[in-house]
Amino acid sequence: MSTRSVRPSEGDADSPELTAVQAALAAEHAAVYGYGVLGGRLDGKRGAEARAAYDGHRARRDALARTARDLGGRPVASDAAYALPFAVAGSLSAVRLAAVLEDRIAGAYADLVRATEGPRREEAAGALREAAVRSARWRGGNVAFPGLAERAAGADPAATGPVEAAGADGAR
Repeated sequence: MSTRSVRPSEGDADSPELTAVQAALAAEHAAVYGYGVLGGRLDGKRGAEARAAYDGHRARRDALARTARDLGGRPVASDAAYALPFAVAGSLSAVRLAAVLEDRIAGAYADLVRATEGPRREEAAGALREAAVRSARWRGGNVAFPGLAERAAGADPAATGPVEAAGADGAR
């Protein structure tokens, strides 16, 4: 899955902070979609973890939309559908997708940490930490540089790329 390109609102092209907020918002839209897909394939403790992550991503998505408006931008909208990086047929692939989603969210928040200061940076760092912890739980282990796939030993950048939006017809 990879996100579509995020363009700042007209007149905001010089705002790296707004651009990073919009990218994180687009990633949260994709994560909410992804957890909607995988949640139905998990039950018990893993199902509860997926529901908690889904709720957390929805809350972060809504907060980022408010932040984009506060910065003078129009929040990037969610796409109708997103192309998954692989088929999610059962619980094993659902857990794998959850780890991928969290890795990608961590990347978006790492960019947001770099682009912000003060309370927004603290919030972005907290979101990065939460994504890294969730990713480690889903994966069963952690990575050396959460949110920085290019620095992880043996990482395949293509396997950890952003979430790609799909059109309503499912085409990329």
